[in-house]
Amino acid sequence: MKALRIRLTQTSANYRREETIDNRMTYPLPPYSTVIGAIHKACGFTSYHPMDISIQGDYQSMQKEVYLDHCILNSLQNDRGILIKMCNSQTVSNGYVKVAAAKKSQGNDFRKGEYIDVYHPEYLDEYRALKDLADKIGAYKKDKLKPFLEHVKKHRQYLSDLKKVLNPSTEQTKIQALSKQEAKWKTIEKNVKRNVETYEREHYKYPISLFRTLTTAPKTYETLYGITLILHIHADDDTLACIYDHIDDLTSIGRSEDFVNVEECSYTELKEIDDNYTCDMHMYIPSNALSEAIDSDSINLNGQNGIPGCGTNFLLNKDYVLADNKRIFNKKLVCYVSKFNIFDAVSGIYADDNSNIVALV
Repeated sequence: MKALRIRLTQTSANYRREETIDNRMTYPLPPYSTVIGAIHKACGFTSYHPMDISIQGDYQSMQKEVYLDHCILNSLQNDRGILIKMCNSQTVSNGYVKVAAAKKSQGNDFRKGEYIDVYHPEYLDEYRALKDLADKIGAYKKDKLKPFLEHVKKHRQYLSDLKKVLNPSTEQTKIQALSKQEAKWKTIEKNVKRNVETYEREHYKYPISLFRTLTTAPKTYETLYGITLILHIHADDDTLACIYDHIDDLTSIGRSEDFVNVEECSYTELKEIDDNYTCDMHMYIPSNALSEAIDSDSINLNGQNGIPGCGTNFLLNKDYVLADNKRIFNKKLVCYVSKFNIFDAVSGIYADDNSNIVALV
């Protein structure tokens, strides 16, 4: 069975576990979806190319690093965080101007200027003017628009009641006249609502949407150092050829700054296990294949001090489908094991021409 063997190194990397927030933990090896995504990006694929992957590797050390997390809130807060103005309200990016920042955890007020540091007075004045305009619009809706609309509603109901008591066969002219008046008032009501909504959208809602609240907090993430990975990829011939031709475009795995150094990319033939093979690195093995190997006594998980070896189970993403504009991931249950021997055929586990064990998922 034809496959590609890719050996690479990384100085550092974080293969983020998606369920972690404050401390961004890392998987010990990159998940399948991370590798598949990096390969698709390198090859310029715009649609999914099916492939089976085997991942094994090691790292020298791991430590936590502190970083300052920047979060732009969906709601605008007047008394906390940092008031910013976006360059474009339709995007969330680093394109913003810092307007003012709250000094305390409570009691701040950007609008009143209480306990804040001002960085951009002109934008702060614009923000305050918009909040004042919001109050005026709210007062207009309450004191003038609402009573007017209620009056229109009652008048339309009055015209409708007049039509009901008229005889359609003898008073058709009056009914038509009342219908015209009713339609006229309906048009007036519609136009007034539209004009108010247009004014509010153009003069308040869009300008205020440029202002956001930015919060910052120190958080940590785990970083692996001194990483070595061996990847095996099984796919159709065209996909393998494209990966081989574009391997130099594989720049990172994990974060964008987790650069890779590809040391080898070569074709290899995979064969079923027919001898005693040893894996000296850590590896993801499909749980069903591991269970089969254990049941058939085809694997030796080397433990220490007489304690049988074991592994850690992970439910890893591989590929996904789109449903209602959401990614529904295909998850694979695997076991993270190390330093084991396998000496008999097991479904889904192979050996390449360099005696590397390959566990395809």
